Amino acid sequence: MVWTGTWVAERLGVELIGDEALPALLGLALRRNPKRAHLLVSSVLGKHVPQRPSVVYGSGLDLGRRVRALLGDEEAARSVVLGYAETATALGHAVADGLGLAPYLHSTRRPVAGVARAGGFEESHSHATSHLLLPEDPKLLAGDGPLVLVDDEFSTGNTVLNTVRALHERYPRDRYVVVALVDMRSAADLGRLDAFAAEIGARVDLISGAVGTVRLPEGVLEKGQALVAEHERAYAPGAGSVPGSSAAPRRHAPVRVALDWPEGLPDGGRHGFTPDQRHRLETALPTMANRITEALRAPAAEPLRAPADPARPGPTAEALPGSSAEGLPGPTAEALPGPSDVELSGPTAEEALGATADGRPATPAPPPAGPRVLVLGFEELMYAPLRLGTALEDAGHDVRYSTTTRSPVLAVDDPGYAIRTRLVFPAHDDPADGPGERYAYNVAGAGFDAVVLVVDSTADTPALHAPDGLLAQLAAHIPRVVLAVVPSYTPTASPYVPYDATPEVTEATEAPERSSMLPEPLRGPAFSSYAPEEVGWLLQDLSDVELEAPTEEREEAIQSGGAHYAESLPVEYQPSDRYQELFHAALETSAARIARAVGTVTETVLAERERPGHRPVLVSLARAGTPVGVLMRRWAQARHGLDLPHYAVSIVRGRGIDANALRWLAAHHDPADVVFVDGWTGKGAITRELADAIEEFEAAEGVTGFDPEIAVLADPGSCVRTYGTREDFLIPSACLNSTVSGLISRTVLRADLVGPNDFHGGKFYRELAGADVSHAFLDAVAARFDEVGAAVDTDVKELLAADRTPTWEGWAAVERISEEYGIHDVNLVKPGVGETTRVLLRRVPWKILAKRGAEADLAHVRLLAEQRGVPVEEIDELPYSCVGLIHPQYTRGATGADGKAVVSQ
Repeated sequence: MVWTGTWVAERLGVELIGDEALPALLGLALRRNPKRAHLLVSSVLGKHVPQRPSVVYGSGLDLGRRVRALLGDEEAARSVVLGYAETATALGHAVADGLGLAPYLHSTRRPVAGVARAGGFEESHSHATSHLLLPEDPKLLAGDGPLVLVDDEFSTGNTVLNTVRALHERYPRDRYVVVALVDMRSAADLGRLDAFAAEIGARVDLISGAVGTVRLPEGVLEKGQALVAEHERAYAPGAGSVPGSSAAPRRHAPVRVALDWPEGLPDGGRHGFTPDQRHRLETALPTMANRITEALRAPAAEPLRAPADPARPGPTAEALPGSSAEGLPGPTAEALPGPSDVELSGPTAEEALGATADGRPATPAPPPAGPRVLVLGFEELMYAPLRLGTALEDAGHDVRYSTTTRSPVLAVDDPGYAIRTRLVFPAHDDPADGPGERYAYNVAGAGFDAVVLVVDSTADTPALHAPDGLLAQLAAHIPRVVLAVVPSYTPTASPYVPYDATPEVTEATEAPERSSMLPEPLRGPAFSSYAPEEVGWLLQDLSDVELEAPTEEREEAIQSGGAHYAESLPVEYQPSDRYQELFHAALETSAARIARAVGTVTETVLAERERPGHRPVLVSLARAGTPVGVLMRRWAQARHGLDLPHYAVSIVRGRGIDANALRWLAAHHDPADVVFVDGWTGKGAITRELADAIEEFEAAEGVTGFDPEIAVLADPGSCVRTYGTREDFLIPSACLNSTVSGLISRTVLRADLVGPNDFHGGKFYRELAGADVSHAFLDAVAARFDEVGAAVDTDVKELLAADRTPTWEGWAAVERISEEYGIHDVNLVKPGVGETTRVLLRRVPWKILAKRGAEADLAHVRLLAEQRGVPVEEIDELPYSCVGLIHPQYTRGATGADGKAVVSQ
């Protein structure tokens, strides 16, 4: 038999390394994913490859029994099992069944209005990364018994580590058990789990069905993406190169079967599933299987109709609305093979696994005669259809089981490739992350006589029944389609537990409703020129929106009250050759000075904010704070081996910080670990803005713990306690705009672009890549880390012993200048080298006040002032190197009468 990973292995050089059983459990495919090209396709999971339900269920039961043997009955009864959406929801439930004594919960990507989150975490390599935990009982995760985490594969360990870290901070416990069908970690990843266990002071065990690894050659991601693009073009509509793509005639209208689903029983595990509920489901399965059997055996010529008396025993089925036999469009399906080519044979997979659902020998009896039936589940709804499949199998049917999925995978008609066909259809459950394509793999052309589609009532929508919907796609390929709808379950109450509280001392309050789930952070290279691990941007991508306006027009609109500065963007400044020379010269002379400030502020943060089992989470204020946050992260990594999370968020003067970004941070990290980072302080306006915004957010959300203190590289205004220096010196990242900040614009907040559940916006200027010096700046500073180490140690020791209480000296100076120069608006006075540079690059400058003798840090300021025709006035008494004055009461015809005040228009 041909291994279903041959096609990928031959073209990309990917190697699957393990024992003899591994190829029977896994095949390979390619997916449309910018983070990972290959996909390990399990033959015993029941996701992408239809498999006997007893094999799928038995794989989880066997793993669960092994966990029970490891823990013992007493600890097993105290444990909780957590499975991962979407792929491992049924596997995790089967593990819980094998344990027998433990409640079960799986993560979900479907938020429920009014139901509060007990936590969440990220799956970094996935196509949809945000996971929510929505247990009906908020104390489900709060016990101190073992937590058993179940996933289909353990590839790098990142997902599990993210989960344990997030939950351990809120619900610490002594023991975790990680369960996977296959452990495919590389040699580099093998020690991370032990190191992490030691870090948090807990025991972490690992149980898997098989062990191996994937060896990836250099450049496999780019080669895989090119291969996917090549074959997707070949399979595009109208390409004419897809063998066997014509639709089979529709022979039977789909019918609906009403299941006797036990009242009040959860539809899966997203809100929790107890051992008692497990018993109730087991009792009801035979009756539900009989209903489906009667629907499958009804005469094909006449669809089943609902009986006159709904209480009458027997099949309760009706023709689906709009299900006429004619008028269906052709299916969206690729590469339809014969049925014998699609799947790994049942006996081979079972022998590799070692047992069937009830513990009988692995090799099964020959399949029963009769129709070949597929039970098809729906995304996260995997357990209910799996158990219906096992009940039908017990009733004597020849059954296979799989589910639909969000994951986009390439289909190739080759026996050595794991995904032979692909049905494409629109999402039909009104997903929180918006509409999109969904997929069913290895279904078309697989020789099924009937399909039983199992969905929950939330997904039983007009889109499901539409001409291009899933039902129509199935009916075009399979003679009989039966729809079984499980009632969607919503908890009756869901108390809200604040993230920093313990269950013993927290009173339940109503959770604030969220209409949608926030997306994952944007990362390079798709958004920004920074490496993906350097920073995650909690922004929405507005790169395709025209937001730029001439500087003079923006200034007039802002000062007239007709627009806020965050509603548009200035045209990106393109530096002259002379200015670029100044930047590089400034970088060369100041790199060591900046490195020393970076080290000092980072070591201060680590000394004051690091706690046992916790690490600081750097949150830079986009965009000036982001290069500083990246450098702080690099220092912590180089000096201490710490891999600090780093995100960039938007804060807008007069509008506050992005509340949705704070919600995301609170869902994924302990707010007490968050350290806000900025480049420098001017007069301290953003410092005050952040403090007010945090206070408002905590009052509205009931989430506490965020520290509004900002850590900055330079604090010439004496506005904060945590800084690298209080000198006002040239920071070269202030000399440029996006080209020194990962090619990202200043952030945007405009009502028609940013909704109540959206992150603030930003643009990625890909077209400026040729002028990008972001990495040159970072690398030049990081190269000086070693030489400034001793000086940093001295600085930090002195700082920690000193009185660093802010004096707000800068604010007083700004108020004095505002009155002395007749401006009467502190927002138009921008103190410090960084803020003065911004005035010259983005606003309409009136004049520059320069401290006499500060020539070394002001060469670029004088050049910009010369280019824009702005006078520079020398001042003796100035707490800053320079101050930029924005043209007050500006209109494009404004003129000054006395050199200080501007005539009102």
